Amino acid sequence: MFTDKETFKSYFEERFEKIHGKSVDEATPMDLYKTLGNMIREFASKDWIKTNKKYQEKGVKQVYYLSMEFLLGRLLGSNLLNLGIRDVVEAGLKDLGFNLDEIEEQEPDAGLGNGGLGRLAACFLDSLASMNLPGHGGGIRYKYGLFEQKIVNGYQVELPEYWLKEGNVWEIRKSDKAEEVRFGGHVDVHEREGRLVFDHQGYEPVLAVPYDTPVVGYENRRVNTLRLWNAESALDELDCHSLNLGCYSRIVEYKHFLESISEFLYPDDSHYEGRVLRLKQQYFLVSATVQSLVRRYKKKHGSIQNFHEKIGIHINDTHPTLAIPELMRVLMDQEGLNWEDAWRITTSTISYTNHTTLAEALEKWPVELFKTLLPRIFMIVEEINERFSRELWHLYPGDWDRISRMAIVGDGQVSMAHLAIVGSHSVNGVAHIHTEILKTREMQNFYQVYPHKFNNKTNGITHRRWLLKANPRLAGLVTEAIGPGWIRHPEDLAGLLKYTGDKAFQDKIAAVKRENKAALAAFIKEKQGIEVDVNSIFDVQIKRLHAYKRQVMNALHIMELYKRLKEDPDLDINPRTFIFGAKASPSYDLAKRVIKLINSLAEVVNKDKEINQKLKVVFMENYRVSLAEIIIPAAEVSQQISTASKEASGTGNMKLMLNGAITLGTLDGANVEIMEEVGKENIFTFGLTSREVLDFYHYGGYSSRELCQEDTRLRTLVEQLVNGFFPAAREEFYPIYEALVDYNDEYFVLRDFAAYAKAQEDVDKAYRDRDRWLKMSINNMARAGRFSSDRTIGEYGAGIWDISPVYNSD
Repeated sequence: MFTDKETFKSYFEERFEKIHGKSVDEATPMDLYKTLGNMIREFASKDWIKTNKKYQEKGVKQVYYLSMEFLLGRLLGSNLLNLGIRDVVEAGLKDLGFNLDEIEEQEPDAGLGNGGLGRLAACFLDSLASMNLPGHGGGIRYKYGLFEQKIVNGYQVELPEYWLKEGNVWEIRKSDKAEEVRFGGHVDVHEREGRLVFDHQGYEPVLAVPYDTPVVGYENRRVNTLRLWNAESALDELDCHSLNLGCYSRIVEYKHFLESISEFLYPDDSHYEGRVLRLKQQYFLVSATVQSLVRRYKKKHGSIQNFHEKIGIHINDTHPTLAIPELMRVLMDQEGLNWEDAWRITTSTISYTNHTTLAEALEKWPVELFKTLLPRIFMIVEEINERFSRELWHLYPGDWDRISRMAIVGDGQVSMAHLAIVGSHSVNGVAHIHTEILKTREMQNFYQVYPHKFNNKTNGITHRRWLLKANPRLAGLVTEAIGPGWIRHPEDLAGLLKYTGDKAFQDKIAAVKRENKAALAAFIKEKQGIEVDVNSIFDVQIKRLHAYKRQVMNALHIMELYKRLKEDPDLDINPRTFIFGAKASPSYDLAKRVIKLINSLAEVVNKDKEINQKLKVVFMENYRVSLAEIIIPAAEVSQQISTASKEASGTGNMKLMLNGAITLGTLDGANVEIMEEVGKENIFTFGLTSREVLDFYHYGGYSSRELCQEDTRLRTLVEQLVNGFFPAAREEFYPIYEALVDYNDEYFVLRDFAAYAKAQEDVDKAYRDRDRWLKMSINNMARAGRFSSDRTIGEYGAGIWDISPVYNSD
């Protein structure tokens, strides 16, 4: 489309006038963004079409990664970078009097995810395309996302996330590819031509309409697809009248009820209606996807018997597990296969990633809700359970206790994790320690039955987004030192190791970090009115708010530092700026109180003129990808302090180390592998090990109340939560106090506190030694290549999906 700035300028002005019906002189920033976005999508479309055509012509196996979340962030900057045209576009816009950075700011973050699960999925899509692998994403096009977080008087307030208000320049609606998804009703079973036939009657139809977004690979002309399904009414007005819906207002209400399936990510499941909606969302995604894949496969290949040789379906955590019975339904009810053939194809097609050991996240659905909403699917799940139970009976005759623990349907519940394991050919964890916990503890019974299914694939991040795009100053310095090969081959970052003791390189690294800190400080001042010292340590904890992630331990440590400074204003510590970013689930009361605690602490600390030159606390509102891209390049300390055994992997730790931050963390998730990679001298670790935590859970022996009684420091800190120390009402933080003391500190915050405080002292000491700190920082960057999603996806492709790169020259 354009290879030089003059061609770009001409085409941009022409496209602008056609789209907006006015001259570019009258442009608003949003006008400019929409024009540029449309141009870039059109620019990628030729390669998008060629990519799909190439896959079809070669007849290669393609994998479809199903996830309830895809936390994409903004796409304009990454697409310009991956297409290799950013410099041309930036220069052309500058000639026209426009600033590309300002135009990029107009793009909202896509409201399609919440935390690490969704960001991992987005990183995987980037790596699939950049590695020329035939892989695509499938999700839901949420109209309002999770929520937009506002902090009002220190409290989290949730507002709808209107990310589609101005439309979405990247998507293409494909109404001709829509699929019908059916809910409710009943199933009539009868015999026809010697076989059982299952007729679904009286159901509620919902139309799943796909919106496709191009996923652009890095400078390789490979463009894969993210398909997002939008829920719409399958009935026209005439149909609605035939259903006796009556007046127009009731028709509109009925349509809105159906379309609510794709309105919000993770609707509140603390009440029955919310649980129904969540289950509807999960089935909506997998049913639309499976039907679409079968239809496309048959158009090209005919016989369904070899479906699994051309199609792989990967389920990202348990949310898309219903892909298993849905594929069985389509293969049997629509394609006429017998159970055995359908099961062979299904289990050969589906693979599953487990992301948690938390019982609350291993989904279970009440049988009554499940079979009412999905009657045919429930029949299939029951049959899977019956056949699996018979298999177990042969393996463990008479061991009813084991069989009941492993059942897919039991005690009035349907276990999605059990279904995912039984109905897939691969079950992987996302860090070595997490996978070992699955095999030896949480899923030990299943591992004993299916040892061949279990494997590890440690998570990774796309270094192109999190270094090349997010931190161009540092990326330029890296390229200057070791060349550009690391962009395609992240393991080449190891070339930085020879510069760890190079004083000139250290000075350059320090200068880049200071520039990034100054940029973040200016952002904080503009958005929140807080002045932070760029010479202070920028200590960062940015992640979803949950008790096991232990933001409250971070807050207790700040409270202790504040107490020590009040007692001795001349206390010799490095000035420290503690930066938080987190959203709490709207129904998670304790997590929301922790947000209030952090903001109350910030109010006390930041207003105290006696100490605020040495301590600042900042809670950054509405944490999201575009905000992370500002925080991470400036971070110096990366807090990864979850209770050992609870964090499956973590990926924030990887993004931060890639940008030179030093990890302060427990031996949990990928922290263990980071330590093995960088060496114990280049990371700060503390606290109970996973084995010690699991032993406490199993055998007991820990009393947080006794610990508080014995430890004056701890007792003083926890009592400050309820003794009027904070300006909030005393009862505001009482649930936090209860969790720590009365309910025995489930996540061992108090048990690990002394070790955590000591590790923070070690951080302070190391930071004073500039040479040591910079060596640590460069070492972390050099070792971060191991944690690229390119490596992870290469392992998935070869070890689970059996897919190979497809090159333009093939």
